[in-house]
Amino acid sequence: MIRARSLGRRALAAAAWLCVGGAVLADGVILNGVSPYTIGRGGTNLAFADNGSMLFDNPAAMGFMDGQSMLQIGATALYTEFKYSDLENDKRAQHQVYPLPEISYIHKHSDEWACGIGVFSPAGFGAIYNLDGQGAFPGPQRYKSFGSLTKLVFGGSYSPGENVSFGATIGPGLSFVDLRGPYTLQGPSPYAGLPTLLDLSVDGVGLGWSAGVSVQLTETTTFGAAFQSQVSIDATGTADVVTPIGSTRYHADADIAWPRSAGAGLRQQIGQRHVLACDVIWYDWSSAFDTFDISLHSSTNPGLPPLVEHFPLHWSDTLSTRVGYEYHRPNGHVARCGYTHHNSPIPAGTITPYIPAAMEHAFSVGYGWDWHCWQVNAAYMFTYGQTVDTPASDFIGGDFDQSTNRDRTHAAGISFTRLLGRKPCGCCGSIVE
Repeated sequence: MIRARSLGRRALAAAAWLCVGGAVLADGVILNGVSPYTIGRGGTNLAFADNGSMLFDNPAAMGFMDGQSMLQIGATALYTEFKYSDLENDKRAQHQVYPLPEISYIHKHSDEWACGIGVFSPAGFGAIYNLDGQGAFPGPQRYKSFGSLTKLVFGGSYSPGENVSFGATIGPGLSFVDLRGPYTLQGPSPYAGLPTLLDLSVDGVGLGWSAGVSVQLTETTTFGAAFQSQVSIDATGTADVVTPIGSTRYHADADIAWPRSAGAGLRQQIGQRHVLACDVIWYDWSSAFDTFDISLHSSTNPGLPPLVEHFPLHWSDTLSTRVGYEYHRPNGHVARCGYTHHNSPIPAGTITPYIPAAMEHAFSVGYGWDWHCWQVNAAYMFTYGQTVDTPASDFIGGDFDQSTNRDRTHAAGISFTRLLGRKPCGCCGSIVE
């Protein structure tokens, strides 16, 4: 049974790895858009009703959807360039490519009611470094991390009038966290400062919800606002620990929290061809990413006692500003571009090779066209941050003292959106409000 559970856990982890990659395109580890449709315009989507990911970003927008139903499928490929250096290392992480699939279906029952279901991967981090170890574990060591949140979303919207709509979603969030490599125990146990080789793998499910409102202020101006709840997860798993005084396997319990957020956005159509948009989103990192708490118990080695670990993070809240532009060409094609800015939430004292999340700027372009009653949308986004220097790490043991982190990512994706049922114009194709 234990082996079957372990194999099942690894299979689910592999599936989640396919759903979200490293800390990329991201405010912290939250992605700047869950679909190529929105990534091309800088992630702006709170005031739009033209794509399936509105179910995740602002479910109220479903009330303004054209057509009777909408199906959207897509995927984004992420390419990471993370670099870490310290007094003994000046090596890049292995360059990785991660696929991020997304799928959603929305149905409008009447002018008042709409509902939808979708699977989205809004958050994640991951990196692999081969570095020279220090102290008790010298020589080449692998530092490997992976964390993800994949959400199954059920949503509905209600439109009491022509110009206003309210929406909400609820659904489970599946999360994994894997950490493997040298790790100095941080306490508060008496063993704080003891060097180890750690192989931790935990997973769990938590409930998340969201609520939003969408208002058509004028024929050309739309306002949207949405709130996403924190997803709190009591994760369980195992931890293999090697120390200079012995090795063991523990049962592991971990508290995982993905931050709540609140945002508002405007969509402004200018003439027949131009659309401008701006979203501002607050992320509550200080509550969710203060510490990563781990309880290790039921040791297979009687000589090693239970441990409680507080992995320090101490992240700060961020305000993400997203700006997007669309040009609707006469032939139905749509050209897009966008920019996203946010400060890095992670302080220099707690940045490590395990969570490379020092992203601040993102530039994107996108293009959409009609193909056999599908709207095809392709997008590219380049994300980067400032070089982060850490003279003295907050981690006990000095493993990351005198270190430097630099993070960059590239993303390219494509999505296919199909309106099912006749539009008001009696055709299928490009969705232009």
